[in-house]
Amino acid sequence: MAVVHKSTIRRARQSVKRHDRNRATLGALKSLIKKVQAAVAEKKVEDAQVSLRQATSALGKAVTKGVMKPNTASRRIARLTLHVNSLSASPS
Repeated sequence: MAVVHKSTIRRARQSVKRHDRNRATLGALKSLIKKVQAAVAEKKVEDAQVSLRQATSALGKAVTKGVMKPNTASRRIARLTLHVNSLSASPS
């Protein structure tokens, strides 16, 4: 029979809270990234730049909160920036 400690119960409770918080952060982050991609697909330069700024900020916050690793956030920021910059550089 397994021994159940107070600390084990507490850690389980904390992990559920953290899991919920992390999932909410990642969900919001995905929405912001999709917003940037949609603006790029529709070739809306101003909307894409504003959305990129918001997404970059959210990615940075996700890193500071430990939701995402720094290199992953950097890679996503770089790719989104590349898409937005290619949109603004192309003649319309």
